[in-house]
Amino acid sequence: MTRRRVSNPLALAVLACLTEKPMHPYEISTTLRTRGKERSIKLNYGSLYAVVESLQKHGLIAARETTRDGRRPERTVYEITGAGVEEFEDWLAELLSTPVRDFTSLEAGLSLMPGLPPDEVARLLDDRGVKLRSELRTLDAELAEAAAMHLPELFLVESTYRRHMVQAELAFVTELAQGIRSSAFPGTKTWRRLHELVAGGMSFEEIMADPVGLLGEEGAALRPQQ
Repeated sequence: MTRRRVSNPLALAVLACLTEKPMHPYEISTTLRTRGKERSIKLNYGSLYAVVESLQKHGLIAARETTRDGRRPERTVYEITGAGVEEFEDWLAELLSTPVRDFTSLEAGLSLMPGLPPDEVARLLDDRGVKLRSELRTLDAELAEAAAMHLPELFLVESTYRRHMVQAELAFVTELAQGIRSSAFPGTKTWRRLHELVAGGMSFEEIMADPVGLLGEEGAALRPQQ
C-alpha cells in the first residue's frame, strides 16, 4: 500500500465530503453521521479536527472562509485542493483494488486459543456466536428498512458487505466450537489432555520434557525446535 501523507481513513472520508462542496468540520461530521459512515470509519469530533488540520498542513484542503452564526464560535469552511482531489481518487482506487493483510482481534485470539482449555474456548466461541447473531438481526432490520425506503444498493453496499462478513464469521466460529466440543477438530484430544495435566499440578515445562510420552504422538509437534 502507498504511504499516505495523511493515513487515517477518516481523512479519506473528509476528502470525499469536500469533493461535493466546501464544508466546515461540524458539517462534515454531521454529513458522515447522517449517512451512517461511522459504522465503517472510526469517527469522533476531536480526531476529525486533527485530521482536518493535517490535511490542510499537507495542502490537500484549504481554508475558504471563516463564518460566524450569531453568538456561536467562528467556523472555518474548507475546500478540497487539486492535490486533494488527486489524493482522494488515488487512495480510494487503491483501497478498492488492492487486498491488504489486516490483523484482526479474532485471528489473534484463535492463534493463541490453546492457552485456554478447549471446552472453555468452545463456550467463548458460543458467546461470540450469540453476539454475531444479534448483529445480523440488527443489520437485517436496517437493510429491510432501507429497502422499504427504496434506497439504492449503492448507499447500502458497506452494510451488505458487513452482513456477508458477519455471516461467514458466525458459520466459522459455530463449526469450530462444535468441532472442539466433540474433539472432531484435529488436535483437540491432545489439547484437552495438556490442560488436564496442568490442572493436575504438572507444569508446562515438565510436560515439554516428555511431550510424546505424556501426550502421545501429536505431542511431538510441541517439542522445542533445535
